[in-house]
Formats: sequence, structure tokens, C-alpha cells
Amino acid sequence: MQQTGTQAPFILAGTGPLIGGTSRRRALTALALGASLFMSHFGFAEDAVTPASAQISTRPDHAMVIGFVGGFVRRDDQRHPELHLIRALEREHPDVYFALLENKKVSVAYHSILKRLGSDEYGIVPEENKKNARILLFGHSWGASAAIALSRRLQRAGIPVTLTVQVDSVAKPGRDDGLIPANVLQAVNFYQARGLIRGRSTIAAADPARTTILGNFRREYKRQPEACRAFPWYARVFTKDHIAIECDPELWFEIRSLLVQNLQPQLALNASAQPVN
Repeated sequence: MQQTGTQAPFILAGTGPLIGGTSRRRALTALALGASLFMSHFGFAEDAVTPASAQISTRPDHAMVIGFVGGFVRRDDQRHPELHLIRALEREHPDVYFALLENKKVSVAYHSILKRLGSDEYGIVPEENKKNARILLFGHSWGASAAIALSRRLQRAGIPVTLTVQVDSVAKPGRDDGLIPANVLQAVNFYQARGLIRGRSTIAAADPARTTILGNFRREYKRQPEACRAFPWYARVFTKDHIAIECDPELWFEIRSLLVQNLQPQLALNASAQPVN
């Protein structure tokens, strides 16, 4: 595995296509094939899931880490490293709230955040609680797109986000996963550029004065990581690069380090020092 990337303190122009070098019809066919594979693989596999431990918490701490799984994956699917990351961090940081959700549950995550920040019956969060919030969001594929969609909803509520992490981000129709809203303090993007399903290659800040793009980092794989063996053969063949980046233990070690580093309260103070529009 090799990693290349660009680092920029502020805006990075352009957005990356999901699929390139094919006609429109071939591109749509490839996307449909990838979607059907994910649905058949992730949506109906019952023998590989166990109950999840993460539920909505009412603890008063304002530090939160929320992840979104991609495709049609269930949040309690043991094959996916996002679940193991969340559980490991839960054990190490009992004072922080952690949750892993399906990418369709952006609204569930949003209302959970409001509740944990002490919102009233009208959904209004006290300004002091907004300032103290440390919200870290991450996801893979559609889950990465969901993290940005949630950030945008939090922006409308005037709530800052400390960090977003996108892994091979794929936008759902009607969503923009490439322009990072101004309430996000820092954002980073990891992607691969091969196969039928390719992640977004570039993210940019809506307001470079408020958001730092840590980088757009391309990962390349000569062979799939060992963890990919848990996936069925058709996923390994037809979406091999898209799942290779998800199975990459080195990548998740980097993401884990980023999350732990950004749980420090001082970073939240830096984020809240800037007004959120």
C-alpha cells in the first residue's frame, strides 16, 4: 500500500469524479452494479452480525465521536473496522460519547447531538454548550457523505464541528460531500482512484478562514489487506479497491490517532472562538 496526498492549510480547488474514463451509460451501469453488490452483500447478510453496544447516551459530557458506515452496511456488522474502532475508543475514553450509525440515520445523529448538548423542548441549545462541544465525525463511502450532511445541519443550528474524516467518500443524490461547511474546524479526505466505485479525490473549505483542510490523501493497493477476506468473493472482485481502503489497518490507525488528538478540549475552544453562520 502506498499513500500520496496533498496538504493545504486552506482551500483546495476542484472535486473528484466518482468514475472516470467511461461513457455516461457505462458509468451508470458500473454504479448500478456496485450498488447491487453492496445491497446483496451488506443488506441481507444475517450470519455476520451481532448486537451492537452503542446506544444513545444521556451523559453530560460534550465530547462526541460519531461514525457512519457505508453502503447498506448495518452498524453492528463485525466485518467492518469502523465498529472495532468505536468499541476500542469506548474502552479507552469512558468520558466520551461514541456511536456508529447507518448512513441513512443523519437525523438520528443530529437530534442525539442536540439532546446531549442540553437542548430545550424546541431544540434550542444553550450558547455555552455550543462553545464547549467537541464533535468528531467520520465515515466510509456513503457514510463519509453522511458525516458532511450532518455537519451542514449542525451549521444551521450554530453548532461547531471539531473534525470530519472522509474515507473514499461517495455522495448520495442531492448531497455535496466535497464542500466542507464553515462550522467545521478541520477536515481530512482519504481516497482511492481505481475500480468501479471511486471516492471523492478533493474536498474544499466553504470558508478557508474558518476551516483547515488537512489534506486529500490517495491510497493505492497492490493487494487487498488481509481483513478483506471476510467479505464475499463478488465484493472482493467487483468493488475490491473500494473495500480495500476500508479494510486498511494502517489507515484506521491514522484515523484513530486523529480522533484521539482532536478530543483535546483546547481544540474545541479554538473552534468555538469563530462564529458559526
